[in-house]
Amino acid sequence: MSEKTNQLFTLLQEKSLLKQDVYRKTLSVFRQFKILILTIAAEYAEYSKQNGTSIPFQLKEKSEFEIELRFGGDILLFMMHTNIFEFSREHEVMKTPYIRENKSRSYCGVINIYNFLADSFKYNRVNDLGYLIGRVFINKELHYFIEGKREIGFLYQNFATSVVDETSIRAIIESSIGYTLNFDLLTPPFDAVKEVTVFDMQTTSDYMKLRTGKRLGFKFQGDHDEIVD
Repeated sequence: MSEKTNQLFTLLQEKSLLKQDVYRKTLSVFRQFKILILTIAAEYAEYSKQNGTSIPFQLKEKSEFEIELRFGGDILLFMMHTNIFEFSREHEVMKTPYIRENKSRSYCGVINIYNFLADSFKYNRVNDLGYLIGRVFINKELHYFIEGKREIGFLYQNFATSVVDETSIRAIIESSIGYTLNFDLLTPPFDAVKEVTVFDMQTTSDYMKLRTGKRLGFKFQGDHDEIVD
């Protein structure tokens, strides 16, 4: 076997083992998300019982890698990607001493957090919009970094010192719920919805083609300035 071939096989093993390790740890963290969402749902059920309210707050495990949390008129989808990613060379994380000391720390699993309107799924409005409100990056050392909107992204920025645990996961979940509750459905500008096709109007409400989204027709302010890089 040539030296070049030996180096190639070594690289194959090292990188594959690294990605498998990151995958397993990310999956473990995602399972903790599920446990804590169940805990919060149970706490809410007790709160709701004491206060005599019936606003829904329910978890649904759609797959091993997807959790649906439905509350009020909203849905949060927590989705773990099955692949492992690395930050781009231009990303601020890559410029930190933490990554420069050991580049393998930049390989991360990703948990995406999306917000949808509950009615979009209830009435099968397939053209409705959802929004990525945050994504959690987890590396081999269980350090994590978040890119996200407002209270989600601004709280968790130090990749070198932030280690994911029960406390941090609960904070991420509660911040996501808080952001969603304050991210209201706005009436779209008149000109954005003034035209409609005959087909749209003839379609039954279950398959309505008129798109609905919390910021439909608006520029989603903060797509850049609220994302923490």
